[in-house]
Amino acid sequence: MLTGPFINAAAVLMGGTIGAVLSHRLPERVRHSMPAIFGLCSLGIGILLVVKCVNLPVMVLATLVGTLIGEICYVERGISGGVNRLRKLMQRGKKSTGVPEGHDAFIESLVAIIILFCASGTGIFGAMREGMTGDPSILIAKAFLDFFTAVIFATSLGIAVAAISVPMLIIQLTLATCATFILPLTTPAMMGDFTAVGGILLLATGLRICGIKMFAVANMLPALIIAMPLSAAWTAFFA
Repeated sequence: MLTGPFINAAAVLMGGTIGAVLSHRLPERVRHSMPAIFGLCSLGIGILLVVKCVNLPVMVLATLVGTLIGEICYVERGISGGVNRLRKLMQRGKKSTGVPEGHDAFIESLVAIIILFCASGTGIFGAMREGMTGDPSILIAKAFLDFFTAVIFATSLGIAVAAISVPMLIIQLTLATCATFILPLTTPAMMGDFTAVGGILLLATGLRICGIKMFAVANMLPALIIAMPLSAAWTAFFA
């Protein structure tokens, strides 16, 4: 029984609703200080997961090769292109209904939040991990972060932030369901190495949120795909 996607979606729904009710009554200093705390929490989760690595060379190789694949395939650029197309589509709809041009910033911010909630490395890894292990802890931890993030952004973007919970739930359920078919093929070593690679992605995400280093986290996502095959190969030939 999958629970993580529902908890995460509920957190975004409630956070977006509360933020819309609070509107601009949330102090400005809170809006600026909290994102850094979100990044710090992501770093802590990443460290906790990295220490579960079974084969250190596998974690390093999967991260390097996976990121190289992502860079060659322009994964992040592809996501950015999709964001821009969505933004232009929304802008065309806005112009056809006579909505003022001043809403450009609103549309761009909303699209950015959709990507943050629906296509983050944490959500993708967390959904896949629950599907393969039944452990929803990553998505539950993400739910706490997303709740407060939704509150902060909904104070300026309104109830539209809460609506993002629907596509996010669909994406995470799809990933978790697909991952369940991989479970019979895995070993404890493969799961440990996969978890460690996910921890690396969370470290990169935390550093990016904190503004320390703007890692192209989307380009690192292929590392999750090749982590298990590399772990199985390493165990077969070198362990």
